[in-house]
Amino acid sequence: MDFSFTDEHKTLRQSVRAFAAQVAPKIPELDKAHTYDRKTIERMGEEGFLGVCIPTEYGGAGMDYISLGIVSEELEYVDTSLRVVMSVHTGLNSLGILQWGTEEQKQKYLTPQAEGKKIATYALTEPNAGSDVAGIQSTATRDGDYYILKGNKIWISLADTADQFLTFAYTDKSKKHRGISAFIVERGFKGVSTGSIKDKLGVRAGNTGFINYDDVPVPVENRVGEEGEGFKIAMTCLDNGRYTVAAGSVGLAKAARDAAVKYAKERKTFGVEIGQHQLVQRLIAHMVRGIETAELLVYRAGWMKNQGMRNTRETALAKWHATNVASQCADDAIQIHGAYGYSGEYPVERFWRNARGARIYEGTDQIQELMQGQYALGYRVDKPLRKELPAWKPSE
Repeated sequence: MDFSFTDEHKTLRQSVRAFAAQVAPKIPELDKAHTYDRKTIERMGEEGFLGVCIPTEYGGAGMDYISLGIVSEELEYVDTSLRVVMSVHTGLNSLGILQWGTEEQKQKYLTPQAEGKKIATYALTEPNAGSDVAGIQSTATRDGDYYILKGNKIWISLADTADQFLTFAYTDKSKKHRGISAFIVERGFKGVSTGSIKDKLGVRAGNTGFINYDDVPVPVENRVGEEGEGFKIAMTCLDNGRYTVAAGSVGLAKAARDAAVKYAKERKTFGVEIGQHQLVQRLIAHMVRGIETAELLVYRAGWMKNQGMRNTRETALAKWHATNVASQCADDAIQIHGAYGYSGEYPVERFWRNARGARIYEGTDQIQELMQGQYALGYRVDKPLRKELPAWKPSE
């Protein structure tokens, strides 16, 4: 077993870290203003991050899935809003098209996304359907060479800035979840409108919003996969999105740990640094334990993705554990900072707000917990798919 990162991985980590450090000074003000910076997303594309694990033949960097985890981790070390871009653009959308799309779709949509020329997102959640995917109400009715798409999506990251939306809707409600299909929808299609959600607890420096589809004509060639494969496509995309969330949570946990260690060595009580107090040491020790175990789970999942192995269980476990670790690390960092941790003077309160959301989106704690129990009991078994996510192959 080899737990080391390659020289390429180390170089990538330094590159992302340098980029994130340049962006970091803007984050506090963006967070306070509940707004985002589209130029930062575009710069991520220019740096090649948005296509990091997409094959070079489709405009990507051709790096492996461990690299996707590294980018997600380093971006979230600075702020969750940066990692969210990787989750929805690369994990949920681009990798979905890579796995399920036709060659024409890959050339038309995946390539400009991998090159960072187009920004993409994933539109599944609706006002009355989150964990219950089969509860979506959006419909796509075939009309000649088009599907007429009707419905409303909410809590969609990059809703107001994305150029392309991987959207899920019923083509046959009588078949329940087997009647859901997937479509690539362009912002410029007639009947598409979006808006932002401003009053969020966390990820305030990122764009989250809603999408309305009002009789949108979507060309048949924009359907991804076959009719009725939408549920499978959505779930496989979530495997990739959860991986980026888990990796990002490791970054946030490390940021909380580093902030706590720094403060514990600066702040003095009873004549000594508070880091000398055993209960403070205990809190930091728990952070270390959580980070180390979360990191192992995350990069095991990344290794499995590299091998082309099904990793739904392992990725769900990594997401469940890592997001809880990040949340606890942020909470303990606030405790170590005391009253200052409760204010905006230090970043730990922002870490706590951001970490809390990851335990809800892309599969709640409860969904992840049920999945692990069902796998262990044999009630849940992963069946072969018509199309698997390609194993990583070094660029020739």
